[in-house]
Amino acid sequence: MTLRFAALALILLATDPGVSYFSRARDISIASPQQANYFIVDQEMLQYARPDLSDLRIFDGDTQVPYALSEQLGGLQTAEHEAKILNLGVVAGRSEFDLDLESITQYNHIRLTLDAKDFLVTARATGKDALAAGNRGVDLGSSTLYDFSRENLGGHSTLKLPMASFRYIHVSLTPGISPKQVQSASVYSLEDKKSHWTEVGSCGQPKQVQPKDKDKRASKPGTVIECEIPANVRVDRILFQVAPGQINFRRSVEVPESTQGSQESTTFDVASGDISRVQIKRGGTVVNNEQLFLSMRRPRAEHFSVTISNGDDPPLAIERVQPQAVEQRVFFEPKGKTRLRLYYGDEKLGAPAYDYAKFFNDDNAAAQAQLGQPEANAAFTGRQDDRPWSERHKAVLWLAMILAVVGLGALALRGMKQA
Repeated sequence: MTLRFAALALILLATDPGVSYFSRARDISIASPQQANYFIVDQEMLQYARPDLSDLRIFDGDTQVPYALSEQLGGLQTAEHEAKILNLGVVAGRSEFDLDLESITQYNHIRLTLDAKDFLVTARATGKDALAAGNRGVDLGSSTLYDFSRENLGGHSTLKLPMASFRYIHVSLTPGISPKQVQSASVYSLEDKKSHWTEVGSCGQPKQVQPKDKDKRASKPGTVIECEIPANVRVDRILFQVAPGQINFRRSVEVPESTQGSQESTTFDVASGDISRVQIKRGGTVVNNEQLFLSMRRPRAEHFSVTISNGDDPPLAIERVQPQAVEQRVFFEPKGKTRLRLYYGDEKLGAPAYDYAKFFNDDNAAAQAQLGQPEANAAFTGRQDDRPWSERHKAVLWLAMILAVVGLGALALRGMKQA
C-alpha cells in the first residue's frame, strides 16, 4: 500500500506543477466573467514556452483553470478526386460537358486542366442528379477562368461553388476554349473559414542587388529582404505589402536555406513561389486577383533572406514584409473571476489532460481577455536536476577514470621492472 501511495504521489507531482516551476508569468484580465473567454498566444509566449505550448497553465490562486488550445487556421482542403468527363462538345458556340461525381460525397471546387494559353472565359456550373434531357438542374453560379501567359501574369482555372453533393455537374464555357482543350477535371472541398495570423519577428528594408557571375541562382537583378525571428518561434508564412497603386505583376520569390561558412551558394529553398496582383478588364469581364504571401516549408529559422526576382522589370514598391505564424487561441471558463494568472516556461512539463479540452468546440461568442505585461516569475525556483548521478557528475567520473588508468599504468610499469 505504501509503494502504491508513493507511485501515485510521483504521478501527481509530474502532472500538477507548482508555480515555482515556471519562469514566466502574466495577469489575465477577464472581459466577461460569466461566459467563455480566450486570449491570443503572442510572440513572447511563443519564445519562452515549449514549442508545442504544452507548458501553459492558468491558475486561480493555487487551483488550475482548464483550457483548450485552438489553431485559427482556415481553408482546410480535402484530397482532390478526378471526375469523369461526359458529353464533351459544342452547343451554340460554347464548349459544354458533364462531370460524373458518383463516388464523391461533397465538394465546392472544380479544378480544370486546360491545354490553352492567353484566354479569358466564364464558366457556369449547374448541379444535376440525373442526365435526363428535361432536367434543367440547379444553378451553382459562375467563375472567371483566365490565362495571361503573354503578360506573364499566370492563370486561374478553378470554379468555386457553394457546397454541393449532386451526382452530375454540367459546365458551360463562354467562347475561347474548344472541347479538345479540356483535358481533365478534379473536385475537392475547401473549408470557407478565415485564417488568423500572429506577427512574429521583423524584416528590414528591401535592398536592390545585382547578380554576380558566379551566382547560379539568379540571372537578373533582384530585391533582397533580411528577416530576424526570435529563437524557438515558428514562421508559417511571409506576408508582402505592395503599394496599392502597383498592379499587374507576378514575381518569383525564394527563401534559400542558410549556409553559413560555405563558399558555395545553396540550391535548397525553405520557401519558394510567386506573389502577384492582377487587375484586368477585357470585353466587359473583370479579373481581380492577388496572392501576396509565401508559405514556409521549414517553420523555424532565426534568420533568413527573402529574394524577389525582378527580371527586366523595375523593383516592386514593397511597403512591408512581415513573417507570421498561425494564430493560436486559449479558451477557458473564468466562472465569475475577473482576474487570473498565466504561467509558462517549464521545459520538462508535459501537456495537460482536461475534460474541457476533450469536449471543446470553437466558441465564436467567446469574449477576448487581455494579457498583462510579461514578467519573470518571482516564485521561480526551477526543477531539481533529476538526471542520474553519473550524468550530473561527468567530470568526477572522468577524473576517476583518468586516475584509474594512471594507477594501472604505474602497476604495469612496476611489474615490468621487477620482471
